[in-house]
Amino acid sequence: MRPGLKTIFSNVRIFDGKSSELSMPANVLVIGNVIEKITNQPIPVDSGDEVILIDGKGRTLMPGLIDAHCHLTFYDLPLIMAATADPNYLQIRQAAGAKNILLSGFTSIRDMSGPVYGLKRAVDEGLVAGPRIWPSGPMISQTSGHNDFRSLGHLPSSVVREPTPGVRFGYNYVADGVDAVLVGVREQLMQGASQIKLAVGGGVSSDHDPIDVSEYTKAEIEAAVAAAEDWGTYVAVHGYTPRAIRRAIEAGVKSVEHGHLLDEPTIEMMAERGIWLSTQPFLDDEDAIPTTPGSENERKYRQVAEGTGLIYTSAKKYGVKLAFGTDLQFNPKGAERQSKYLPKLVRWFQPAETLRMATAANAELLGLSGPRNPYPGNLGVVEEGALADLLLIDGDPLLNIKLLEDPGKNLAVVMKDGQIFKNTLL
Repeated sequence: MRPGLKTIFSNVRIFDGKSSELSMPANVLVIGNVIEKITNQPIPVDSGDEVILIDGKGRTLMPGLIDAHCHLTFYDLPLIMAATADPNYLQIRQAAGAKNILLSGFTSIRDMSGPVYGLKRAVDEGLVAGPRIWPSGPMISQTSGHNDFRSLGHLPSSVVREPTPGVRFGYNYVADGVDAVLVGVREQLMQGASQIKLAVGGGVSSDHDPIDVSEYTKAEIEAAVAAAEDWGTYVAVHGYTPRAIRRAIEAGVKSVEHGHLLDEPTIEMMAERGIWLSTQPFLDDEDAIPTTPGSENERKYRQVAEGTGLIYTSAKKYGVKLAFGTDLQFNPKGAERQSKYLPKLVRWFQPAETLRMATAANAELLGLSGPRNPYPGNLGVVEEGALADLLLIDGDPLLNIKLLEDPGKNLAVVMKDGQIFKNTLL
């Protein structure tokens, strides 16, 4: 992106990230990386200006999509490869994956566990193409928790001298007790975490923690919250059950990831306290988290999928702050499947509500990072003064949200930070 470069989108109808209808035909001027002007009048061009002219021909201009729960470093990585491949190869593969995510229309992601700091730096420096990244670093877990991926052969830990590859390369982090949790949080903040992720309950993909268990004491969670708040940011927690989530909320966390097994009283409590629910449309379909047929992990996933409908309807009923994410992991078809998730939400929401969740609402959640926000500015909206993360779509996604399922065909332009990464209209 060149600071003085002008880009003009003419004859576009705008979904601004908040409204329920598209605008009348309009023209949009981007200067550098900022939306400078939105008008129904022609935008004049001086002869000496460096200008990119894009004739929208009635297409829809909307904010770039935001995935609030992404695992960029292993979303499309087969599990066996994550455990055995050369780390140098994995880094190159991750860079390719970042470009695929951007070209799918996701111009921002909140990375909720993984060794993403180096990739974020490379993207920010323009070495590789990719979305804006809000990194958490590895999710911090207790022994036997959701991010403790040691085998039973690694126990007892007192006699194991070498860290496992997952720990050594930044995929896993295990900390027990207040002091160890404080070290874990502070190490992530030192590396550039924009928010902190803790596991406070069992999970699907981990082998040694049942879905119903609660993890970390209130004192340990409070320590993490205090350390994050000292840096002006917040803690998000992985968890599914009322007991685990209530303990975390009482300890001061601001965002709950997943929550598919929550009951209505806990959801109502979240609404009253302004706690975010960052959840995903987990269904028993082709996008199910990969598990071994007949395994306990498969049973856990089906239990979670059964709760998806209830969590969305209850959250809507009580007015919980909802964020959209995919949580794709270890899926070799991750790049092509990521775009399939958002349209699933129309089972419970209108298309405009769905698109707001993945744009303006998610941007509000990203803003919780406060001074640790790596990209200050207004995102998730098409407004004068906002950062220029924009998509130009062939058609009207408010009438047919399934257009987003095929970004290769239906995304004519992808712009991030004022720079065009895809333009099929040339």
